Amino acid sequence: MTNLNPVVVGITGASGAVMARATVDELLRRDIPTVALCSNPARMVWQEEMGENFTDTLVEWQEHPAFVHYPINDLRAPVASGTYPTAGMVIVPASMNSIASLAGGLSGNLLLRSADVCLKERRPLVLVPRETPLHSIHLENMLTLSRMGAVVVPPEPAFYLKPQGISDIVDFVVARIFVALDLDQSMPYDMQYQGPVE
Repeated sequence: MTNLNPVVVGITGASGAVMARATVDELLRRDIPTVALCSNPARMVWQEEMGENFTDTLVEWQEHPAFVHYPINDLRAPVASGTYPTAGMVIVPASMNSIASLAGGLSGNLLLRSADVCLKERRPLVLVPRETPLHSIHLENMLTLSRMGAVVVPPEPAFYLKPQGISDIVDFVVARIFVALDLDQSMPYDMQYQGPVE
């Protein structure tokens, strides 16, 4: 197992649980220490979209020695402190409620507190927002966080790669997340635009 600091994965109640699952799966596939934080609304969305209970998924992930999970209200967890070193955090999917809370400096649960720690400690914070259309307050909140150092990665399909299904789109978003977290230096070659086909 690698000696890297852990990556924190925050999962909120926005649509897009499949992206959270794929992100954690890929981190663990690479033996990267991973801390998962899941809001209560996210658990409901997980059941609805994934057709599986989040607790069952946790049991599966917890078989990996690099994985840790903390309850959403456990503000005594190590990731709530800036003295605990992490490699950064991704919130995937990121609800507009969570983004608004972060932009306003509110950290009423462990997920928000962990993200706030990343901002104050100048560690990578990646947001994968799920909402459309976006109104001015959504945009202003994301701009506020971007100015503070967060990276906003909307889960946009790369149509030029001619995705064959949802899994291709999700894989592309996860690859973008890994680059934004500086876990990879660049996108895999097969996910880079190679120019128009002759």
